[in-house]
Amino acid sequence: MEKLKSLRKQRGYTQEYMSNILSTDVSNYCRKENGDVRIYDDEWEKLAKALEVPVEDIKEERVSVVLHNDTATFNDNSGNYQSNNYHYYNIPDYILENQQEYIKILREQVDSLKQELEKFKSGKH
Repeated sequence: MEKLKSLRKQRGYTQEYMSNILSTDVSNYCRKENGDVRIYDDEWEKLAKALEVPVEDIKEERVSVVLHNDTATFNDNSGNYQSNNYHYYNIPDYILENQQEYIKILREQVDSLKQELEKFKSGKH
């Protein structure tokens, strides 16, 4: 994600500043900027707005790289294949997004249950 990183630095923004824009922590933003974690379309839009550029100026498709026994296997997201005993599958974006939404719901439920547990422990139930 060199375009994003370069423009962020040109603007004088820190990774912490950008992580706040995405409502995430710095380490997660760093992984996104390095291409280790996917940047979703809504996040690209937020980043582009903060950098005052069109999304097309910063958005890059990520390429997966797996190192195994001093060899690299590239996945350009063009199809499913197997190499070096690793399996690569292209999962449609809508499935990934659905799973992210489900994870968000589960986190909210966990937070709610933690609050209930604290109330129970404090005797305020």
